[in-house]
Amino acid sequence: MKKITIAILMLLGTFSTASAELGVNVGISGSTGVFTAKGNETMGTADVAGSNYDRAISVYGYGSVFIEKTLGQYITVGIDYLPDSMESETADQVKDCEAARCTQTIKVAFEDMTTYYAAINVTENFYVKAGMVEVDVISKEALDTGGTYGNTSLDGTLLGAGYNKNLMNGIFLRAEGSYTDFDNIKLNSTAGETRHVNVKDIAGLAAKVSIGKSF
Repeated sequence: MKKITIAILMLLGTFSTASAELGVNVGISGSTGVFTAKGNETMGTADVAGSNYDRAISVYGYGSVFIEKTLGQYITVGIDYLPDSMESETADQVKDCEAARCTQTIKVAFEDMTTYYAAINVTENFYVKAGMVEVDVISKEALDTGGTYGNTSLDGTLLGAGYNKNLMNGIFLRAEGSYTDFDNIKLNSTAGETRHVNVKDIAGLAAKVSIGKSF
């Protein structure tokens, strides 16, 4: 939460002297989409990515808030923030351990997802945008092997396009589609057996509807 507060203050402070001319947009959004990723778990002292990856697909929906500054007629810069966390589905894997079969329960939560973006108006209503995404990945696994993977952060890039409709009294509506591509993740267990998790090809498609007000 701290990083988004600092970012908003910087965004407003940078253009505070021109706010009367440039304008500020604030609003809320509802998004739905699908994420895909491929991952595997290896065991041993060497961090070997291996070639056997399992693909996971997750459908999600969430709400976010945003604040923007318009820079002239064509460019808008903004920050979109997800105040709630998103949790993945629980995945159970039964493996052969030293003495018996054991169950590895994997679950993660995504928190403080923040998108910094710039949009360009192609026409009066149609725009394209690009941005950077940051999210904290909180591990909630329960491993019979005794290992824990801990938490990490994830960075990605976003490309999107949308349609903006201005209504009365500064109210506007938007419909937007976007594609997000995240960096690969490598996590090492911190206790119990020596294990490594490798996740790659993390990407998502999303549809978003927003309502906001211009000041």
